[in-house]
Amino acid sequence: MANRLEQRWVGMVAIGLVLGLGGPGGTGCSSAGAGDTGRQAAGATPGVAAAWKVGTPIVTYWAGPAMSDATARQMADGGWNVVWCGEKDLDLVHRHGLRAQLHDGLISPASLDNPAQREKLDALIERVRRHPALYCYYLTDEPAAAAFPALGKLVAHLRQRDPAHVAYINLFPTYASNEQLGTKGDTVAAYKEHLRQYVEVVRPSLVSYDHYQFAKEGDTAAYFLNLAMIRRASQDAGVPFLNIVQACTWAPSMRVPAGDEVRYLVYTSLAYGAQGISYYVYCTSGHTGGIALADGTPTPLYHVLKSVNRQFAAIAGQVQPLASLGVYHAGMTPPGAEPLPNDAPFRFDPPIAQMPYKAPERVRGMLLGLFGQAAGPGKPAAPTHAVVVNLDYKAEAARAVIGPGSLELFDADAGTWSPAAGRVELRLPPGGGKLLRVKR
Repeated sequence: MANRLEQRWVGMVAIGLVLGLGGPGGTGCSSAGAGDTGRQAAGATPGVAAAWKVGTPIVTYWAGPAMSDATARQMADGGWNVVWCGEKDLDLVHRHGLRAQLHDGLISPASLDNPAQREKLDALIERVRRHPALYCYYLTDEPAAAAFPALGKLVAHLRQRDPAHVAYINLFPTYASNEQLGTKGDTVAAYKEHLRQYVEVVRPSLVSYDHYQFAKEGDTAAYFLNLAMIRRASQDAGVPFLNIVQACTWAPSMRVPAGDEVRYLVYTSLAYGAQGISYYVYCTSGHTGGIALADGTPTPLYHVLKSVNRQFAAIAGQVQPLASLGVYHAGMTPPGAEPLPNDAPFRFDPPIAQMPYKAPERVRGMLLGLFGQAAGPGKPAAPTHAVVVNLDYKAEAARAVIGPGSLELFDADAGTWSPAAGRVELRLPPGGGKLLRVKR
């Protein structure tokens, strides 16, 4: 995943305006109770499996240790809720209240082309599909466009055999080369075409991608561009998305992010409408940092994420039934970012002046992710919720936010709402955020 970080420094001026990245669109996922694994919903036709839904927003990881009681306990205590495992580990995962991403060599397009392997794949699906821990089937990481037809057939096969569990594929970031993507053009054109083909050919139920921006020399420029393009692709497809963010280094050119930097990645993903967050890596050889050491000792980042993971799931759960109506930057506007309109229903008081941005400096300012019911025919969408994020991961921020009426403030640690006012004073930690809503 990380061994193709050759950067594509292509001109990206005014990309957000060209692509229309800030506009409204649905999240593509329905609300479900905590612990929901996407199984048959109340009121569904008996004997007919319900289609997969996100359920509890996803908190997972890339590259972790072998599953054991100690590992599962550590992950559950840390707020992770989807873990990698094989069929033999499903009961263990269930004991710890976790959901399983199933890895098995049979879950491959090649199995459909071999009658004996296809029979084994179908037998595997039949054995596991009713297991209460099963959440998703892992297929592959970063496929080129040429692989999409075969993956589409496998996704369709899994959906037909087990519609209650999602087929998981992770995509390249914007800085992948044209050869890796299998498409042509500059950064935006090639990546947009890659996403279009993926959605149309594979027909995924979830869009997942990775993007790692924390280099030794500073922050790379396209993080928000990638986030915005994935948001738009997932909205066009009517499905949720998951962001895999950097938690380590694996090369001399990259740095180990601090807890405040990873908090920034989590909260910016929330503001853009993510229903899943994943960390690269949990623990694996050849990488420094991560969530735990080889002997299982938690790193300092683990202790930061114990609260951040739960905050992510709590806030994403609150906005899950809503549509992401817009994402706006106040202060710096890096590539892919859309500036906050003067007449936005949620805005800062006093307004935040625009600041020049030049990579590789860190982005500073504030971010507003607006959510509400999707617009009906002839009826404009009206934002009712706002995720407010401090983009500066090196300093606290004190800002006042004005809404379209009296507001309420969500306590993501307690899971409760409290009355605020039409103008709310917020003090946000470095890279942190809060959720507001119009008083009901």
